[in-house]
Formats: sequence, C-alpha cells, structure tokens
Amino acid sequence: MKPSTLRRFFNLWPPFLFCGIRVEALADDWHYARVRLKLRWYNRNYVGTHFGGNLFSMTDPFWMIMTMEALGSDYVVWDKAGAIDFVAPGREDVFAEFRLDDTVLDALRTATANGDKVLRWFETEVKTAAGELVAKVRKQLYVRRKRRPGSAT
Repeated sequence: MKPSTLRRFFNLWPPFLFCGIRVEALADDWHYARVRLKLRWYNRNYVGTHFGGNLFSMTDPFWMIMTMEALGSDYVVWDKAGAIDFVAPGREDVFAEFRLDDTVLDALRTATANGDKVLRWFETEVKTAAGELVAKVRKQLYVRRKRRPGSAT
C-alpha cells in the first residue's frame, strides 16, 4: 500500500477518527510520520485533559508499519511491548513525530542477517504545538528476516 493511501485510510479508520487522531504526514519512503490528536469534548478524560489511551493510540502503529515497509518483504516486524510515561496534562492539541533513520534500518539488517531476531526500542515524544512535552511513548519491535522454505534458520 502506498503511504498516501494508508494515511487516508488511517484518517477514516474509526479508532482514529472517533478519538480525534489525524495523520498529517506519512513520507513516501516510510521514514517520517506526523500525527495530531485534537482535544475535543468527546475525547477528554474526567479532569478535562487528553485521555491517556488516546495519547498511546496516536503513536501505536507507526514504528511497526514504518519499519516493516522500509525494510521490505524479506522481514518480519511485530510490536513486542509498549510503555507510556505521562509527563504533563495535555490541555490542547498534541503532536507526535516519527523519524526512521537509515542507520537504524542498516543496524537491523546487519543484526538479523544470520536469521537472529532483534528486539529494538523506539521512543516518541508527544508535544503541544509550542513544544511542551506531554508524554513519552516507547515501543519495542521484534524484527527478523523471514525464514525461507527449506532453510535451516
């Protein structure tokens, strides 16, 4: 699927649409994404700030999809673990940016070249438009080369 098609799909996907999550950018090379979470009356928590589940949801699929697409079809990429650290209450729209460097992809290719799996953590900061840190989200990915029929690995 093309990044532009996936971006449009995400923006109509009910779990994102009804939480106020919008994918603003998804680079053609899968190396960059920018996501916005709008603060609305229907997605606030009890004290009127961003619901923590939405803060996590806005970051959830991007590291896995970007890494999987950038590495190509010879690799298995799965989410393994996730964690969120709430730093400050989100009282306005917030943003998350994802940048996947070629050095990370090269390191994953090298580490998985002999069939071994790799577990790698990625971190994303959720910030306001003014740059105030609201949350830090960590996602751990499982990555390995696909096994070929008849191979020992």
